[in-house]
Amino acid sequence: MSGIGLTDEQILELTPQERRDLVRRLTSPPEGFPTAETVQRIRRMRIALMIVSVLVLVPWTVYLAYSLPDHYVADNWAVTWVGFDILLVAMLGATAVFGWLRRQLLFLTAFASGVLLVCDAWFDVLTSQPHDRLESIASALLLELPLAAVLLAGPLRLMRYVAVRHGLLDAGVPLHRMPIPIPEFWPDQYIPRATTRKPLT
Repeated sequence: MSGIGLTDEQILELTPQERRDLVRRLTSPPEGFPTAETVQRIRRMRIALMIVSVLVLVPWTVYLAYSLPDHYVADNWAVTWVGFDILLVAMLGATAVFGWLRRQLLFLTAFASGVLLVCDAWFDVLTSQPHDRLESIASALLLELPLAAVLLAGPLRLMRYVAVRHGLLDAGVPLHRMPIPIPEFWPDQYIPRATTRKPLT
C-alpha cells in the first residue's frame, strides 16, 4: 500500500464512510460492464414480473384451496420422490464443493438446499400415512428443518460479513436493510447506516 501513499495503519483509521468512498474509487466497473441505467431497467422489469406473479398466484391458491380433493391417487409417486431426493443430493453436494473451494456460488446452492429441505419436511409430514406420521414429524424437527436453518442462515450471514469486511456496510445494519454491495448502483441517500456499532452476529 505504500506505493500509493496509504499505509495499512491509515486504512484502519478510516471511518466507514471513508472506506466506502475508497472502495467506490477502487472498484470502478470495467469496460463492458452494464451501466447503472441498464441494471435499473432490468431491476424494474424483474420486480414487475414478481408482482404480476404474486397477483396471479394469490387467486390461484385460493381456487386450489376450494377445488382440490382431500384424497388423490398420484401417478409416478416413487419417481417423484426419488427425483426430488436426487436434486437435493446434487444441491447439497454442490454446496460442499463450493464451500471447500470458497466459491461465491455457495450462496446460491446453500440457500436452495435449505429451501428444498423445508419443502421436503413439509411434504413428508403432510403426505405421510397415520402410522408413519410421527416418524415424519420427528425427521422434520430433528434433521431436515435444523439443517435447513443452517443452510439458509449461513449464506445470509456470509454475505453480510463480506459487505462489512469490504467497508460497504456498517456492522450494525440489520440483514433486511442490507443493499446489494455494488457501490456504483447505490443512490447515496439509500445507503443504510447503523446507529450503533455492533459485532457481527
